[in-house]
Amino acid sequence: MRKAKEGRRIRTLTPYNTIIPYIMVHRHDSQNSIKMSVDVAGAESLVRRLRSEGYDSIGILHIVIASYIRTVSQRPGINRFIRGQKIWARSSIVVNIVAKTKMRLDADDTTLKMTFSPSDTLLDVYEKFSEAYARVEAGGEGNANKTARIICYIPGFLKTLTVGLLRSLDYFGLLPRPIVEASPFHGSLFITNMASLNIPPIVHHLYNFGNVPVFIAFGAKRYEIVLDEEGNASKKRVIDFVANLDERICDGYYYASAMKLFLRYFKDPEELLNPPENVICDIP
Repeated sequence: MRKAKEGRRIRTLTPYNTIIPYIMVHRHDSQNSIKMSVDVAGAESLVRRLRSEGYDSIGILHIVIASYIRTVSQRPGINRFIRGQKIWARSSIVVNIVAKTKMRLDADDTTLKMTFSPSDTLLDVYEKFSEAYARVEAGGEGNANKTARIICYIPGFLKTLTVGLLRSLDYFGLLPRPIVEASPFHGSLFITNMASLNIPPIVHHLYNFGNVPVFIAFGAKRYEIVLDEEGNASKKRVIDFVANLDERICDGYYYASAMKLFLRYFKDPEELLNPPENVICDIP
């Protein structure tokens, strides 16, 4: 069975960046959190227009995903990952999101895992997401659930050994391709949509298993009173984001620049309808 090839090793890092994964070995001791709020008026306006044009189920989630993809196209360093305490550049943009098969308390969860290109537009995101979700609505079971179900059949004392073996294979980049393609713990980004539950975003941890370096949660829309430069108050609708970031893959200045871009694309999403003028490649 072929092993997965998720990306390429970056070999031109500074000595400091090279040694950091050996100092902060796990994601739970190398994660930083940032809370952000952004005006949602532009996104809501675009959603209304696209729905009137026939994209019936397009929503804020699609714009969130498209904004992140566009950010990666300009700041590819946030699409790196750690494997074997080395830093790698991912070859595609892989987004994971947990979805309910039905909106009921007793409904099963499944993970949608979607692969994108840096040149994808908002409508590309809409089509790929719709295809993935249609399989769930049709009663299909996600590959992640199928893999977990197989492991569940293993006796308890062997589960620990099995997961330990998977961790070791993952460390050396030897996990079989089907497992990586099914795993929600491998990818560029994990998103949780708390707006669908009408609650604020949570501060979600990064997983030590796998290699997802960024976890973004966003919450329900809310009103906020703001003051302009002249002291005049106005009320606007905003969405709150919380991002948990693996600080080993790039420095804080780079992350800050990327998060500002992400908020800019989300606030003014019209340009997401067209491919980026250029796509920046990560360092060799």
